[in-house]
Amino acid sequence: MEERDWLILKVLYEKKNITKTAQSLYISQPTLTKRIQQIEKEFDQPIISRGAKGVQFTPQGEYLVDCADEMLARLRKIKDTVKNMDHEVNGTLQLGVSNYITRHKLPALLKRFREQFPKVKYKVVTGWSRDIFTLAYHHDVHIGIVRGDYQWAGSKELLFEETICIASKEKIALNDLPQLPRIQYETDATLKTLIDNWWTGTFTEPPLIEMEVDKADTCKEMIVNGLGYGILPSVLVDDQPDLYRVDIKNEQGQPLKRKTWMLYHNESLEMKVVKEFVEFMRKLDIKNDL
Repeated sequence: MEERDWLILKVLYEKKNITKTAQSLYISQPTLTKRIQQIEKEFDQPIISRGAKGVQFTPQGEYLVDCADEMLARLRKIKDTVKNMDHEVNGTLQLGVSNYITRHKLPALLKRFREQFPKVKYKVVTGWSRDIFTLAYHHDVHIGIVRGDYQWAGSKELLFEETICIASKEKIALNDLPQLPRIQYETDATLKTLIDNWWTGTFTEPPLIEMEVDKADTCKEMIVNGLGYGILPSVLVDDQPDLYRVDIKNEQGQPLKRKTWMLYHNESLEMKVVKEFVEFMRKLDIKNDL
């Protein structure tokens, strides 16, 4: 089977429709049908059937679909390895990046890297840090950029660290927090645990949650408009000098800090594009330069 055959199976399984699959892959329906027939001939098994609900896959077809991602990833790795045997840095750099870094840092970061290595292509996956960690662990991306501390046996680089702060429109007293309206936002499990542990170690009563939002950026806007206070990484409110903010501290009086790491496997450095990106990141002050 050719690379396009695996891609056909993957897309057809998602679309469940010959016409939509052909349009998505920019090929004609007769060509698509012929390729499917060729696959069935190669394995001497039917892989699809057509009915009122569209294209349905046989058990043999579903098995081949399950293999598609693995085969496409393997072919991509082979291509990248061959390309990186040349002196020129090219190929596809696969990155897994946490949501905050994606929104606030990644575009400028990749712009700078592309200026040095214009032939590099990118495949970027974004999400919560715990999900990016999993992708990096399973070699689904070359490099993972995560916020928070994770047990990692491979190589890692500390990119920057930030304090966790209480932010509000007006000055507030720490002892009054349990009685004041707090804006809660959805965040990564490591940060939530850090904040929750600080709260339970400081107060005997739960916080007064009067608003829940989906993102830290939304929480910041609510704070700016005086709708309550929030507990969030200080880097998110660095652009709001008029807000009252105070770093939260541990029992030893040291500010609680959250670290951002770059994770990768040593064998990935055999690819020039990965090695160059790691070196690029080592020289960059991602917190202040972007």
